Amino acid sequence: MAPSEVTDPAAVERARAGLPPSYLIAEASKLLKAVADPTRMRLLSALRAAGELCVGDLAAAVAMSESAVSHQLRLLRRLKLVTPRKASRQVFYRLSDEHVATILDFALEHAGE
Repeated sequence: MAPSEVTDPAAVERARAGLPPSYLIAEASKLLKAVADPTRMRLLSALRAAGELCVGDLAAAVAMSESAVSHQLRLLRRLKLVTPRKASRQVFYRLSDEHVATILDFALEHAGE
């Protein structure tokens, strides 16, 4: 856009100044892309409701195979959306923090409007 087409230079400057760094936008996009997947949204929602579940119980809750759930949990772990806790031979998962719960709550609330 040529400068002569700008109708409010001050607003444009505020918008530019308010843009997060590119690396932060890229990381946030990865996070939102992960949450946007219906399967992962179901897994995260089940963990939100239960607090903590082992892989088998989480698989039963969302009617998926343990293998499929484990595959999705690996991605969610890499993105720091879930946190594992090993207890003997089982691994339990929970949401990493309240930010994840808040993202879920806002997304579901907005979708229901």
